[in-house]
Amino acid sequence: NYAALLSILVGLSVVIPYIGAVVVTIPVVIIALFQFGLTNEFYYVLGIYMLIQALDGNVLVPLLFSEVVNLHPILIIVAVLFFGGVWGFWGVFFAIPLATLIKAVITAWPRVDRHALAIENR
Repeated sequence: NYAALLSILVGLSVVIPYIGAVVVTIPVVIIALFQFGLTNEFYYVLGIYMLIQALDGNVLVPLLFSEVVNLHPILIIVAVLFFGGVWGFWGVFFAIPLATLIKAVITAWPRVDRHALAIENR
């Protein structure tokens, strides 16, 4: 029951990496528990849901975001962990835009041509 509503919630949980998946797991577990009770079906639903969330959060989302923002997937995961550790919830929420901003600043920063500098100093 409520598959459409739960799928919308799970889809929106991608906006906030890691925390969104944990928060949306609560209604999924409660609805599965009320629908199936503590039967094998409940544990199947829970296991498959956890597997899909793990693959989505740790493989699919970093790969897709890396294509969009032109960052390596591991850098995205590190950014989420770093900014989440520094600023908590808001750090996780803004981790990918902050990592993209830092990369843009580093890319746009003027570089000194060491070869030309060595020629000028002669």
